[in-house]
Amino acid sequence: MTEPSTTPSTPAAHMAAELASQPETWARAAELRAEQALLPGRGARVAVVGCGTSWFIAQSYAWLREAGGHGETDAFAASEAFVDRGYDAIVALTRSGTTTEVLELVDRVRGRVRTIGVIGDASSPLVGLVDDAVTMPFADERSVVQTRFATTALALFRASLGDSLDSAIADAERAIAETLDPELTDAEQYSFLGRGWSVGLAHEAALKMREASQSWTESYPSMEYRHGPIAIAAPGRVTWQFGEAPDGLAEQVAATGARFEAGHLDPMAELVRAQRVALARARAKGLDPDSPRNLTRSVILGG
Repeated sequence: MTEPSTTPSTPAAHMAAELASQPETWARAAELRAEQALLPGRGARVAVVGCGTSWFIAQSYAWLREAGGHGETDAFAASEAFVDRGYDAIVALTRSGTTTEVLELVDRVRGRVRTIGVIGDASSPLVGLVDDAVTMPFADERSVVQTRFATTALALFRASLGDSLDSAIADAERAIAETLDPELTDAEQYSFLGRGWSVGLAHEAALKMREASQSWTESYPSMEYRHGPIAIAAPGRVTWQFGEAPDGLAEQVAATGARFEAGHLDPMAELVRAQRVALARARAKGLDPDSPRNLTRSVILGG
């Protein structure tokens, strides 16, 4: 499979190409049967750890795995993980494989708990630290702002749990092809909402908007949005639901004058739509998500 071409001299060229490649990378992840078999089996008690985007994807995987009856599953930011709880395995998710907190956590539990790394860079130090490494260099990225690795990892996780990705891939193709509504791209503020496994994706959508376009964004479980955050809804702002909305929420938001964006696509594909809005806003502001302010591809802390 060929990698998408990019033009490094064009601002955001990497993010744009990587974003658009997601239907292809999801399909490829769905076919990685041997790699899926390395993930914890049914009945195992599992912790999933990551940082930033990877933490949010860990939340989605943990919900899907436990709700599907595959076993108790917790998601942690690697820096805040409780790993001495009798877990059968720890899944460490990281695009670069160089993030300090993940490396330290895996090193700390070596020989005591089975570790599985899901990693973008096959040459990273984490590959040699974990008991089993699932590497996906075809989903790795050159843009600092992450898009396809996160969703491709979740595609791998979903496929390992027995989910068909056909509908999600078709929805992602629609998300990439659609013409973005200026009312959506030009909003003053965004609140992303989710339920169940889409809560993590709502958090990730908000992070993407902040990283790529320095926009004002927040994210909440859908039912929690009513407990205070709805106070910021107003004309010119967007409340964006990933997955099915709670009864009455659309009407409540509409009464504030804000736009209620009811996500009708698979939540992973809805995230692709949000990524496209973030990219459009970045370009409109003259920003480059491939090299965003104050961010690097991996957080590596000094000793």
